[in-house]
Amino acid sequence: MFRIQTLNKISPIGLDLFSRDKYEIASDIPNPDAILVRSADMNDMEIPSSVLAIARAGAGYNNIPVKKCSEKGIVVFNTPGANANAVKELTLAAMLLSSRDIIGGVNWTATVADKPDVADLVEKEKSKFTGPELKGKTLGVIGLGAIGVMVANDAMALGMKVIGYDPFISVDAAWHLSSDVTRADSLESLLVKSDYVTLHIPQSETTKGILDSDKFKIIKKGARIINLSRNALVIDKDVIEALESGKISSYVTDFPSTELLACKKVIGIPHLGASTPEAEDNCAIMAVQQLIDYLESGEIRNSVNFPKCRLEQRFPHRLLVVNRNIPNMVGQITTNLAGANINIQDLINHHRDDYGFSIVDTQQQIADSVLEQIRKVEGIIRVRSIEKL
Repeated sequence: MFRIQTLNKISPIGLDLFSRDKYEIASDIPNPDAILVRSADMNDMEIPSSVLAIARAGAGYNNIPVKKCSEKGIVVFNTPGANANAVKELTLAAMLLSSRDIIGGVNWTATVADKPDVADLVEKEKSKFTGPELKGKTLGVIGLGAIGVMVANDAMALGMKVIGYDPFISVDAAWHLSSDVTRADSLESLLVKSDYVTLHIPQSETTKGILDSDKFKIIKKGARIINLSRNALVIDKDVIEALESGKISSYVTDFPSTELLACKKVIGIPHLGASTPEAEDNCAIMAVQQLIDYLESGEIRNSVNFPKCRLEQRFPHRLLVVNRNIPNMVGQITTNLAGANINIQDLINHHRDDYGFSIVDTQQQIADSVLEQIRKVEGIIRVRSIEKL
């Protein structure tokens, strides 16, 4: 029986994928095998040693202490693409809100609701809320993952010119990206040409403050910026200065703060990027399925700290090993198995940065004593055996 702890409310459509004869699910559960989380901050949480995996029902994962998890052999999953359509739609709405003063117009209309000559007032005052169309303008998309690709393609359909920047674009993303999207060689070359700039990248040490005072010095005058990814990607004080100086026209953010909201050119959205019932369902389904696959077969998909790894299980016994990426790890694992007269039927080993993951299938059951010997090998972080279900 696997024990799953939920740190936030998770869509029941996802939780229903757990077979109740194999899984126990609760928000307060001792020694869980895995954790399901949405927005709860785990960075200062004491994660039980029993935890094998953490699945984030969403794309961002800065609320999870990934480095600490890696050191403990805990596989961290996210759900890239599951909420992509929701964020894409809000991005398109944000571009419109940043262009035409729709919010200002709606708020003003509410103030004249009790006037007898509303129609005349509307005709008189409407020019105060005008703004440019999207068609024919240039959109710069920073980050061409699942969301960025969808935004780029739909912006093309709206008649916009699109420039994309992503030095790490995946093959899958490239396949889905319109061939009419222009590739930027650098972030700077995108910024100097774009009327609108939208961010679709994760937050990391290398992306924090990616838009700062230096970038605002070179950005196209009058540009509009949309940030529905993470607050720290844009330096608040720098974007406020750029707005007040007129260098940029507006800033739409899903992460409002007191300082930002004090600036009239900031449009603050209350973190609605993935807040649709469809996105929550999709993220929950994807997160739960990834946990099931890992707990029951050792398959890794969409991990943020360990390599993608899958091996069809055709034999009854399976060994899973998490290790540091150092020489001769596979050799020491196989040597221990051979010393116990266990014949390896199938094996796969992949690594990512400082960590590796191995799946070893055998016809014979692997004794606890052999597992213990493998655990003692320097560089081995975690060892687990499972039986074919």
